[in-house]
Amino acid sequence: MAGALVKKVSRKLGGREVLGTSIRSQADLSMAVRERIPVAALEAVRQAGISEQEIGTFVIPHRTRRHRIVKNERLTVEESDRVVRLLRIQTLAEESFEDKIKANRWLRRRLAELGGNTPLEVAATETGARVIETILGKIAWGAAA
Repeated sequence: MAGALVKKVSRKLGGREVLGTSIRSQADLSMAVRERIPVAALEAVRQAGISEQEIGTFVIPHRTRRHRIVKNERLTVEESDRVVRLLRIQTLAEESFEDKIKANRWLRRRLAELGGNTPLEVAATETGARVIETILGKIAWGAAA
């Protein structure tokens, strides 16, 4: 993940204000994941265009999230990793399409080449995210996806 992409993902997580540290590199982002991202970052994720339903489906179930807020706990490492992956894919799509609205529409469109799944659904796993990154790379370079 290039530096500019890391910084965009960091901003979508709420930046230094929410994360408590500046994220300047992939190593910094990896450390933030290992140290567990604050649940408060999910509000910034929602503001970045990820719906409550998508957060519940792809990051953390709503009920578990409520418990974490009450107990003032952070996301788990796995949940932190999932939210970073989700934002990475969203940001790559925005860069590939050069239009946030088109990118977010594409992420939610059922595609025959993905077996009728949406890019977000496929990107729910790291392996699937790599597939979506490859498709976005082709789109960015003007090739047929």
